[in-house]
Order: sequence, then structure tokens, then C-alpha cells
Amino acid sequence: MKVLTTAILATLVVAGCSKAPQEQTDDNNSVNKTSMSLPTAKLEYVETRRGEVVDTYFDQQVPDPYRWLEDDRSEETAAWVKAQNEVTFGYLEQIPYRKQIEERLTQLWNYERVSAPFKEGKYTYFFKNDGLQNQSVLYRLDAEGNEQVFLDPNKFSEDGTTSLSDISFSRDGSMLAYAISEGGSDWRKVIVIDVETKQELEPALVDIKFSGIEWLGNQGFYYSSYDKPEGSELSAKTDQHKLYYHQLGQPQSQDVLVFGGSEEQKHRYVFGQVSDDDRYLVIEAAVSTSGNKLFVKDLSKADAPLVTVLDNTNSDTNLVDSVGDALLLVTNLNAPNKKVVRMTLNNPGPDNWQDVIPHTDNVLSISTGAGYLFAEYMVDALSKVYQYDYQGKLVREITLPDLGNAGGFEAKKEDQTVYYSFSNYLMPSTIYALNPNNGESTLHTKPQVAFDAEGYTSEQVFFESKDGTRVPMMLTYKKGLKLDGSNPTQLYGYGGFNISITPNFSPALAGWMELGGVLAMVNLRGGGEYGKAWHKAGTQMNKQNVFDDFIAAAEYLIDKGYTSNKRLMIRGGSNGGLLVGAVMTQRPDLMQVAIPQVGVLDMLRYHTFTAGAGWAYDYGTVEDSPEMFAYLKGYSPVHNVEAGTDYPATLVTTGDHDDRVVPAHSFKFAAELQAKQAGDRPTLIRIETKAGHGAGTPTDKIIELYADIYAFSLYNMGIESLNAQ
Repeated sequence: MKVLTTAILATLVVAGCSKAPQEQTDDNNSVNKTSMSLPTAKLEYVETRRGEVVDTYFDQQVPDPYRWLEDDRSEETAAWVKAQNEVTFGYLEQIPYRKQIEERLTQLWNYERVSAPFKEGKYTYFFKNDGLQNQSVLYRLDAEGNEQVFLDPNKFSEDGTTSLSDISFSRDGSMLAYAISEGGSDWRKVIVIDVETKQELEPALVDIKFSGIEWLGNQGFYYSSYDKPEGSELSAKTDQHKLYYHQLGQPQSQDVLVFGGSEEQKHRYVFGQVSDDDRYLVIEAAVSTSGNKLFVKDLSKADAPLVTVLDNTNSDTNLVDSVGDALLLVTNLNAPNKKVVRMTLNNPGPDNWQDVIPHTDNVLSISTGAGYLFAEYMVDALSKVYQYDYQGKLVREITLPDLGNAGGFEAKKEDQTVYYSFSNYLMPSTIYALNPNNGESTLHTKPQVAFDAEGYTSEQVFFESKDGTRVPMMLTYKKGLKLDGSNPTQLYGYGGFNISITPNFSPALAGWMELGGVLAMVNLRGGGEYGKAWHKAGTQMNKQNVFDDFIAAAEYLIDKGYTSNKRLMIRGGSNGGLLVGAVMTQRPDLMQVAIPQVGVLDMLRYHTFTAGAGWAYDYGTVEDSPEMFAYLKGYSPVHNVEAGTDYPATLVTTGDHDDRVVPAHSFKFAAELQAKQAGDRPTLIRIETKAGHGAGTPTDKIIELYADIYAFSLYNMGIESLNAQ
């Protein structure tokens, strides 16, 4: 069983920011809403050198004056990062309640978090974080129930920046292969240990990226990687993904190339999966983040051929499980919300597939446990779960504790209990034990959080976007909220890559609500909440729909009195960072604060870095056509910062080791904003060191980041002080 341990040249003096408008005090909230006497002198920024680089696209010249910031190995870039951080942290340190927010977030984070247990060999394992540990610890129980620490990632490095990213046990549970990330990088090392002695069995495997660890029995495992790129491993383009088989005891140099070694097998993403009975190797091959080819090899037969099941990338099709000679697949081929089908290698083509769980009006996610299929459906981004047998017969609907997000439902076929988690914006992730024979759920572990959820409420609202599309949004806030436009409001969105925003508790979001803030989580087009059509409606030349949805969400919040443009903060990360960058450049009047985090912000060059070319399904590239170039340039945040514009107070955040969305995106955007900002509101960049795209970031760094975001936001909304809690 595999478990995945699974959205920143000289020192300058900070002078201050603009004066915020007067607003009346509202005792309902936890902030005093009188304006503070903010310094009025204009903030001095780092002077960023402008180069002479000009690119030509379809006979149109486009200057790229900050191209030099793409060189993450240069001393000049390092000096720029250091100087920017000195300005930014100098500014943040003057905010009087910054430390108070950090202390309260620390209290909210300080609660024990325990994962669902899972059995491997003769032990039962689970992850636990005591509260403020930088990384969660893997524990185990023996047959007598004795608990011990099995693997503690907090000891991987002194500063907590080396994290555990993936674990996979051999079939008999006697060995563990685990992957680590150093400094937040997507490049991994894989270490194999004996579970009894915890001793490493061989030298670590290195240079592994975007990979699972798929054991074949107890002899070895499959993994994926790229050839190490020339130049910077943090920013250089990676292109051909390859699947390897590693035999235990053999050096990595002798690992067998299984797929991806030829021009015919050239793909940006290649993944291998072994069925639980060790009979089938299933290979997914993709050129982008959506759509995959599918190949299957029968490992029980010597020299069995690799059978092509799908020879195109027009669908997303993945292995669910194997049953004798048949394979169960989940697919959106001719089923935009997905369905489960049965196939055999004798007749592998889609025309011969048989429906097991048919297509419905709601988006399907599938998992297996105790010999059953568990179908989770999203209904307006909320979970409903049904239990089926392997023939597709409905057994029952699983009764969930509330409205929210359920996940998990994974176990071995022989297990008698299936564990799942449930969460929403007010309820921390709680683990339940399900009896698959009668459908009854019992509480397994419930976190004890220093947050009074009874004082808050959530509601789902719907609004119309620019073109009339109905879009859902979840609002969570203190009970008794006055709709007078004075409430600090955080509007968060993503809108891309078929990813759905579902209700989940976060200490950071709870902290915002404790400060009197309204939390608005919007389900934009480009996501997966309503299936493939919803996703495609926010891709390529439909991408403006995503920004229009977000703008309409902001206008709804203002029109209904939840907030005003002087009290609105917009936030998003990665593709959501692009969202924030595009919206703040298109409608700078709409919000007071913008927080683009690890954003894709240079849409003309994103595909030239690391694995960025794989995002073309969602974005398209400038190489596609003159029309695609013009469309991308039309919203690319870096290319749409206009001199003479009063932009919102902006805190760009990134990590210096982000090798997924390279920090040059954020560097160039911040430089453009600082050069062209006409108003007095600050435009700053916060660059975390020894940090990547987000996964595995130490707890203390996460707390510090959110404290800075909230302090920066409230300060620029004119908040004078925080009321005592």
C-alpha cells in the first residue's frame, strides 16, 4: 500500500504607506475599525535594473527588461532577493499587531492531528503531529497496541526544511521506501529501510521527480524521473519523463528503463502503477496535466507485450483495481463527470468496456476498501458518498456527519474497517471508522482545537458571472455579522487544472475569521467542481471566464454588504496566483489588498521553465498561434502592469527553491509593480528562503507567512488595533 503524505542591493529605510479611509467601529468584529495614522511618506523600493532584452512573437516585439531575474544562480539576483526582503520585513515589522496575530495563529495551530491508521505487515501505522511540529511523524502500533515513533522527518534537517513526501511499503510490509524533499524542491531522494531495524538497505536513489513508488512484490519498485537538466536544476526545462524499475540491491545506474526511452514514447509525465495482486503494470503517459494514454502489461506472463488500451490523450483514465482477468478503470471518456468501467486485455479498446458505475450529473471520485467501491460525488462542491460492490450494485449511501468534504475510504481487500476523514470550514479533519457490512460510522479521532466553531456559521451562495453562468461560493463568518460593508473579507480562488475547492478546516482560515474576517471561497470555472465542461470553460481562450467569475464574486460581496472595496483582500496560490495577478491588473479599483502567492505570472514564458510546458492544456502557449499569443499577452500579469495606475496594496509571496512555478514569475511581477505603482499603497515581495512551492513547508514558516499576510492586509485596510480575544 502506498500512502502520500498529502496550495517568497542595498538596505533601504521603509517610510510607510498611505492613509486609509475612516470607518466606524463595529463591536461585532474582533478588530477596531477606526483608521490608524499611517505614515504618509512614499515607500522607497529597491531599484531594479532594467535590461534591454526584447522578444519577437509573430512580428510583434515585446520587451522583457527583467529577464536577468530568471537566473536563480547569479549573484545579482541573490543580492536583489536579499534587498527586497530587507525592505519587506522592515515594513512588516512596523505593523503593531503583527506579533499578536502570529501568537494567536500559533495557539490555533497547536492541536494534535492524527491521520487514519493503515496496516502494513504486522504493524498498524499512522501519522501524528503534536501541534507545532514542523513535520508530521510516522508512528506504529504492534499487535499488543504498543506505540512507537517509526519515522520522524523533523530529524531529517535541523531547520525542518527537509520533508517526507511519499511512503510505500513492500507487499509483505517488511520494507519501506520513502521519498524526501530538501528545501521544498520537487526533486526527490528515495531511501529504502528495513522496518524492524530501520537500517538503510542500500544507497539512496537520487534525481527523482513527479513520481510514485510502486512495489512489485518485495523485490523492487517502479519510479519516474527526468534526465537531470542542463543549467539550473531549479529552473531549467524538464521534458521527457521516464519510468524505471529498481531491483533492490542493484545500483541505480543499472535500473531498467521501462517506458519513455524513445521518441515514440516521449511524454512529459509518465507514471506506473502495479495492481494489488502484482499481476498488472499500468502505465499512464501524458503530454499535459489533462489527458493520458494508457498501457497495460500482464506481469504474470513471461515476455508479455505492453498492450495499448488508449493511444490518445483525449481522456483521463486511471486504474481502480484488478479482479482476476479484468481491470476496473475510472474514466471521463464520453463521461465528463467520470464513470467506472471493466475491461480485459483480450479486448482492451473502449468499445468493449462495460459500465460498472455509470455516468451521472455529479463529478465522481472512486476509492476501494474491504472489497467494495466507494463513490464520492461532488454536489455543488459538497460530498455525497455511496458504497457499491465490484459488480456495480449499490449497497448504500454513507451517512456523513454534516455538510462538507469527505475523503479517504481506502483499505486493503481483507480489512474489516474502512477509515475516512470529514471536514468543513468550521470542523477540523475528523477520522471516522466505517463498518462496511452495516454502513455504520463511529468516531475514531476528533481534534481538540482552541477555536469556538459554535460562534460561526457557513452558507453557500450562488451568483451570476459576466456571461450569466451560475457560480457557487461558500461564506463563513461570525454569527451576527452586520452587512454594512465594513467587514475585512478574504476572497480566495483557484480556477484551473480540474482542481476543486472543497470545504476544509485550516487554522490559518480560522484565524482570519477570529479577526472578524469574512472567508469567501469561490468555485470558479477551470476547476473540477462540475466536471470536464466546467474545467474546459476556464482554459486557453476561455481563461478570461475564470477572472470574470472572480470579479463577479467580489462584486457580489460588495453589493450584498459583506464588505467594501476598501476592506476586500483577494488571495490565491500557483494558478490562483495568476488569478490574483490578472484580476488586480484588470480591476485594481475592486480590492484594497492583493496577495498573489507562488503565481504563474509571465504567460509568455511559463512553458520554458521546469515542467511548465505541461500546463499548455489549461493555458495554451505563445507558440500555438498569433491569436493564442495575443490572448495570453492580453492577460499576462507581468505584461499588463500599467504606469500611472493606483494598484492595491500587494504582497507577492514566493520561495527561492520553488522549482514548479519558478520565483522569476514573482520577481518580474514585483519589479513591474514597484516601477509603475502610481498610488501610495505598498507593492512588496516576500521571498521565503529554503522553501519551494508549498508542500512540506515547516509549520513555523507557514505560521509566519500567514501572520504577515493578515497583518499586511488589515494594516492596509486601515485597522488600528485588534480587540483582546
